[in-house]
Amino acid sequence: MILVTGASGNIGKATVEFSLKNISKNKVIAMLRDENKSADLKAMGIEVRVADYKKPSSLLSAFEGIDDLLLVSSSSMDRLQDHKNVIDAAKQKGLKHIYYTSGAVSNYVTTPLMPLAASHGETEDYIKNSGLTYTIFQNSMYAETIPMYVGEGAVDSGIYFPAGEGKAAFALRTDMAEAIANAITSSGHENKTYVITGSIAYSFADIAQFLSELSGKPVTYISPEPKEYKETLKKHNVPEDGIFILSLFAKTFRHHDLEQINPAIENLLGRKPTDLKSYLKAAYFSN
Repeated sequence: MILVTGASGNIGKATVEFSLKNISKNKVIAMLRDENKSADLKAMGIEVRVADYKKPSSLLSAFEGIDDLLLVSSSSMDRLQDHKNVIDAAKQKGLKHIYYTSGAVSNYVTTPLMPLAASHGETEDYIKNSGLTYTIFQNSMYAETIPMYVGEGAVDSGIYFPAGEGKAAFALRTDMAEAIANAITSSGHENKTYVITGSIAYSFADIAQFLSELSGKPVTYISPEPKEYKETLKKHNVPEDGIFILSLFAKTFRHHDLEQINPAIENLLGRKPTDLKSYLKAAYFSN
């Protein structure tokens, strides 16, 4: 029996859905924090358990009768403690195997994303030191985040983002979820770490070129100075938290921390992952 945490979120829910292609629904349990978000899962015939990473007693109850666990990383700022709570509960309940969705950066310590990424490295270490059999998925940048960086209207306005010449091996969240589902429903992945990336690393100039080809008109890419970028966002009333996150990721792109390429996703999928141009076509030209 495998339990998937964060099952109302994008990666968790998609992983549950893809798992059903490989195993019966009575072998998968979905865990989420808010039962009000469970309707879709229940409609699929999936058992739902409500628990909170911050409430260890709820985790112990949720893990009753569970053999394997997919820990979908928390999005909270104190997620390291959240993850430790889950791992400790898994160990206490005698679970056999823990899977974890981590992040793929070139170096957790030197990356500009360190304030966010360091917890991934620390969680991986905590899992490895727990004595539990583990599998770690170091996921690269979701292609679905591109509109957040370049804007929904990028085809008309162009791309204005201070990523310089930095690239990322973007992969679709759904492809990642399918790869993860294939791993958690099969054997041979014990004590392994998979770096889940796209097949090619692309720059934002490449993205602009794809949008140009798809639209039939030139789409520009401008990489402003970071200070100018922040001032522009302020003028457009972007909240401080949003400015911080966008600037942090832009710096990470410029730092070339997201460019590693690994064949793991293709091996786990048994096919090539969806190419970036196809995603952009669906995201920007589906109507």
